[in-house]
This record gives sequence, structure tokens and C-alpha cells, in this order.
Amino acid sequence: MRQDRYYDVWWREGDQSMEDSHLKHWKWILEHIPETDLQACSVLDFGCNQGGFLRLLYEQRPFKEAVGTDLARQSIEVANQRKGSLPISYEVTSDPDQWESRFDLAFSLAVLYLLDDLGEHARKMKACLKPGGVYYATYADYPNNPSFPLIRQNINQNSALPLQEHSLDAIADAFFKEGFQVEIRRMIPSGFVALSPDKSWYQCIADKLLYTYEQAYIFRLIAPAAR
Repeated sequence: MRQDRYYDVWWREGDQSMEDSHLKHWKWILEHIPETDLQACSVLDFGCNQGGFLRLLYEQRPFKEAVGTDLARQSIEVANQRKGSLPISYEVTSDPDQWESRFDLAFSLAVLYLLDDLGEHARKMKACLKPGGVYYATYADYPNNPSFPLIRQNINQNSALPLQEHSLDAIADAFFKEGFQVEIRRMIPSGFVALSPDKSWYQCIADKLLYTYEQAYIFRLIAPAAR
């Protein structure tokens, strides 16, 4: 990726607000990840922003080492300042394939909807994963939500990258073409759903519940055992 496509922060109001709002979401995601013993694992967080997910992951499931990547320069600076002595490095790059066959486990959380070339992404993830490595990628099926025009407007007005309208089939097909085993599940909450009077994302409660119970997905993408 050309250097001029990097940026300072991803979200116009600042990436700290995004990290604060995503902590509960990250814990929800980990409830759907079956791997619990990561002590021998190398982990990648693609689109790590300020690095909060890897810090949370290490707190709950310590790993051998991890790399977080992002396009936001200032966010990566914050991530490196906050990592302390944790075995994590954070880098400004869009090219995880520079770490050839390095990672046992990879994550991208709320990133796929910002990628314009799914095929290129699948190829890069295949290159950086060890044979049989597992990639977890979350995706919200916003285009099929009645509040999609509002969601698209909010993202496009505030983010450094525009929203891409991928279908679940398009995501799966990109990874099928690279030989991945593709699995998917809905991330259904186990408790009550918190509501807010803020209508900037969903025009009504029913649309938020539609997303929460039916349109929040996590892909489990297993790299081929042989190259």
C-alpha cells in the first residue's frame, strides 16, 4: 500500500472514544473463540487501532508473542506507548504477508467492511498464517439492516476509509479461492442488550436488535495445511 494512504487517526472524533466503546464488544467476541491456551501461539491483530484488543487478550489468554498492524500512525504510537513489557509489537502497515507463515492465530475485528479488495486480503492472510492457522474476522451485515443509510452516512462522514458493501458470500468466496476452510456463526448475546437514546447508528430499537441477534457474524477461516 502506498504511504499516502496512511493517516493519523481512523475516527474523526479520535480513536480513544472508539477503544472505550469497543471493550465490551471485544469481551463478547472472546466468548465465541474456542482457543483458550495461547501460550505457544503467535498472534496477529490486523487493524489493531490503539492496541487494546491484544492487551485484553493477553490479560485473559496469555500468548507467546503478537503483532498489531494499522494504517493510523498516531494510534500505533499510542499502542506502543501502552504495551509496557507485553510481548507485542505494533506497526503501521497494511501488509501482514511480510511475516511469512508466522502466525498461529489472527484477528480482524470490525475491519472487513473497510477493505475494498477481499481477494488481496485473503492472499495476504494466507501468506502470514502458518499452515492450518486460524483467522477470526468479525463482520456486521449492515447492508441488510433497515438503518443502513444512516449507518453508512455516519461511517463515511467520520472514518478515514469508506464503508464497503460486502455480502457474506463475497467474503466467503474470497477465502475459498485461497484454499481456506470457511466457517461462520452469529455472535448472539447471552444477556440483556444495552440501549441508548442516541439514534446516530440505528433509527429504532428493532433495527439494533436485528443487528445484535441476526447480523453480527464472526468468520473462522482456517488456512490450508499445505501451500
